[in-house]
Amino acid sequence: QLQLVESGGGLVQPGGSLRLSCAAPGFILDSYRIGWFRQAPGKEREGVSCISRDSGYTAYADSVKGRFTISRDNAKNTVYLQMNSLNAEDTAVYYCAAIKRFGGTCSLGGYEYGYWGQGTQVDVSS
Repeated sequence: QLQLVESGGGLVQPGGSLRLSCAAPGFILDSYRIGWFRQAPGKEREGVSCISRDSGYTAYADSVKGRFTISRDNAKNTVYLQMNSLNAEDTAVYYCAAIKRFGGTCSLGGYEYGYWGQGTQVDVSS
């Protein structure tokens, strides 16, 4: 059973940056599409970004375009979410999710993903 582990969350001031990591100890991630999602208190889960198996396709929510960058290092079996120019609206629990599926795309729809991590908290506050 694939288990995903997120790390890199924490408290950051507005305008700051964080880099989240998603790893799967003991598994090879290069067969999986990976998505990053977030959920703030009282709000629905939101698809933030996703990346295809070969990194040839990425997608971003409008709210993070130009500020967040998703990438993957298949040699290190890790997917990253670089988050810059953070603001209070980015405060949430961030989850990575995976689905083993052929094809060079990915989706921001959470329903597509079969494996989820436990999440990492990101707090943006002065």
